[in-house]
Amino acid sequence: MEPTEDPLNYKFGVFYVNRNDIRTVVPKRTKAFGWTLNFAKWKSYAFVALIIGSVVLSILLSK
Repeated sequence: MEPTEDPLNYKFGVFYVNRNDIRTVVPKRTKAFGWTLNFAKWKSYAFVALIIGSVVLSILLSK
C-alpha cells in the first residue's frame, strides 16, 4: 500500500505527516485531486510561509 493511502499518516484527517517518506510533495489519497505536502518535512513549512508572506507583502504594498 502507498504510504499516502494509509489513514494513520494523516493528522486530523487532512494533513499528511510521515517522517519515513522522503518526499516533500506527495499525491493525495485520491490521485485525481492532485498533490499535497508532507508536513513532517521542514520544506513544507517553508513553502507555506513563503506563500503567506507573499500574500501579506502584496496586500501591504497595494495600499
